[in-house]
Amino acid sequence: MGLDKRYVTDVDLSARTSTGDPEGLVVEQREPPSRGELDERLAGLRGEVELPIPAASAVKIGGERAYKLARRGVKVEMPTRRSQISALDVITYSSGTVRLDLRVSSGTYVRAVADALGGHCRTLRRLEIGPFSIDEADAEHFIPPDEALARL
Repeated sequence: MGLDKRYVTDVDLSARTSTGDPEGLVVEQREPPSRGELDERLAGLRGEVELPIPAASAVKIGGERAYKLARRGVKVEMPTRRSQISALDVITYSSGTVRLDLRVSSGTYVRAVADALGGHCRTLRRLEIGPFSIDEADAEHFIPPDEALARL
């Protein structure tokens, strides 16, 4: 917790959903933006941003998890969260789906970024947490505690 993260996500820019992912109900459909429009949207999301926390999140609202309220159909005003998006790069853009490489501060909801772009996350994969990379992940080998602490 508290460490920056890096993700790769595929964002479907033809529809927004109630959860920010494919499991939610489609709440808005539209024509995907041109590459130029997409670049403008991305530019507005780099740096320090304030985005609403998704209703399908584990944040507590009035003592209850937001996702539980959302599943029951209870509508609540979701708070916003300030985040730092230090990198938001297009890997590919085709057929209304953009693959993004993001570096974000702890507590950033990638689904909120996708929603701000006018779409929803189709896929999401965390690649790094602070100085630790998925490339190092190995079920047979663990980083010794002294080495892990030295990286922090």
